[in-house]
Amino acid sequence: MNKYLNSRVILNPNETPKEWVNIIPNLPIPMTPLINPMDGKPASFELACKIFPKSCILQDSSIEESIPIPNELREIYVKTYRPTPLHRAYGLERKIGIKGEGIKIFYKNESLSPTGSHKPNTALAQAYYAQKEGVKELVTETGAGQWGSGLSFGCNLFNLKCTVYMVRASFLQKPGRKILMKAYNAEVYPSPSNLTESGRSYYEKDPEHPGSLGIAISEAVEHSLSDPNIKYSLGSVVNFVLLHQTIIGQELKIQFNKLHIKPDILIGCMGGGSNFGGFIIPYINDKINGVQSDLEVIGVEPRACPSVCKGQYIWDYGDSAKKAPILKMYTLGHNFIPSPIHAGGLRYHGMAPIISILHKKNIISSVMHHQTEAIAAGLAFAQAEGILPAPEACHAIKEAIDQALKAKDNNEKKVIAFNLSGHGFFDLSAYNDYLLDKLIDYELPDIEIHKALTADDMPKINETEF
Repeated sequence: MNKYLNSRVILNPNETPKEWVNIIPNLPIPMTPLINPMDGKPASFELACKIFPKSCILQDSSIEESIPIPNELREIYVKTYRPTPLHRAYGLERKIGIKGEGIKIFYKNESLSPTGSHKPNTALAQAYYAQKEGVKELVTETGAGQWGSGLSFGCNLFNLKCTVYMVRASFLQKPGRKILMKAYNAEVYPSPSNLTESGRSYYEKDPEHPGSLGIAISEAVEHSLSDPNIKYSLGSVVNFVLLHQTIIGQELKIQFNKLHIKPDILIGCMGGGSNFGGFIIPYINDKINGVQSDLEVIGVEPRACPSVCKGQYIWDYGDSAKKAPILKMYTLGHNFIPSPIHAGGLRYHGMAPIISILHKKNIISSVMHHQTEAIAAGLAFAQAEGILPAPEACHAIKEAIDQALKAKDNNEKKVIAFNLSGHGFFDLSAYNDYLLDKLIDYELPDIEIHKALTADDMPKINETEF
């Protein structure tokens, strides 16, 4: 039999998870609260509900080990794209020369959602809860456009208005994402814009400012606070977003169980932590509880924005204008302005508090790669597997290849799995620049990191008060 006929593990719709996995009760140290930027104290439930849908805030602080997925929402997941397949990367194995070496590479294919990435997993949930609570509009920021596309899709499905502030560098680099958002009836603005006080402070100094996720978040939060019928929607970082994404890792466990295989290494790219968290959390719960203590979990960052690899685990603002809550996380400083690398979804200055705790306690590890080597890995993957990956996902592919070659050199048998968080069909300019030898690597200088982290306006939080 042709082995390629057995290269995918496809679940039945009734195997789509019925609940989300909450890691908060199993974390090795208590989860830190969201802090009100106005007074430096834990944000009240009422204040949080002014920004986010109430149901999401309840989930964010829940200590239940699992949270049911509403039947209506689960049916929408199934009707649109879930469950997604797990692929054995036979072509990639052959291309990098590990065929017959006892090393297996798998990838979870989240590129098959309607918008081409993992983002609808939480976008649909947030739009669902917002509609149930009578919200009329959701507003957000987006880097590469994957999140903005996901939320636009979700809002259109639930008859909500959607407004997106898109980091200007990506707004210019990725017109396809902008068109897709508008196709779903969203309003899309380049950030920094002249529409908000937060944006104008940057826009008036430089109308061509490349922007950052921190600035775009400031604009979106300010917009959301202008009307009680508008809520802010976040595509990464916070606990409830990672919760919604655990549908990925749960399906992955079912698929590997069908193969009677346990992965040795799990890999995902890290921007704010959503796709990585959703991919690994169901397994991390097992690792913490001693079920598979030797499991290796690796998060991959761009060298241009290495919040975990080179940042500090401290309190910092979630946005540049200091309007969003303060979080304890690995950060490069809220004033950090990243270089306009193509992996726009990996340009956030901070990391999800959950991922930050796991890294701080050495439960997971992190590595960095330059964008040229990541894009080269993406091209190798496309040639071997037929899918052109998003620049963000290319970072995970690069590390998967490195880990496979390392295992070969050490004569080890390994099962390696990574999350293909999205396709790159809207990111052709990144590949074009690489093929024309125009793609430039950028590594954030240590002096710039130090400058951002020692700025006078970094928050001073007294943890003994809570």
